[in-house]
Amino acid sequence: MVGHAYPKSRRLLLSSDFKAVFDQAPFRASHQHFLILSRANSYQHSRLGLVIAKKNVRLAVQRNRLKRLIRESFRHRQQTLAGLDVIVLARKGVDELSSAEITEQLNQQWQRVLRRTRQQMTANNSTE
Repeated sequence: MVGHAYPKSRRLLLSSDFKAVFDQAPFRASHQHFLILSRANSYQHSRLGLVIAKKNVRLAVQRNRLKRLIRESFRHRQQTLAGLDVIVLARKGVDELSSAEITEQLNQQWQRVLRRTRQQMTANNSTE
């Protein structure tokens, strides 16, 4: 599987990286169970950050399952999300969904992020 790896370089690790996305996220995809924030980065690849609060997902096994599903979904989409830093925030009730429902919701949200990114890029190119 060339191009579908998820090395450490594809993760948001530093608080400054998270802060940059939280402060300047022009692309947002909101849903009842997820909020996805993204912004352009200076790399040729995308990077993922996860915020899965204990307040919203009580059990560690559920938080870990959710992280695995999000990472797997991102791993398959990372080529199309190239050049973006993305943060996925989990909201209350996401732990009650099945794995298939979570994957389906994430796929819909990735499509929204891509659509908004393309719209923004088109708008930027037309104003130049």
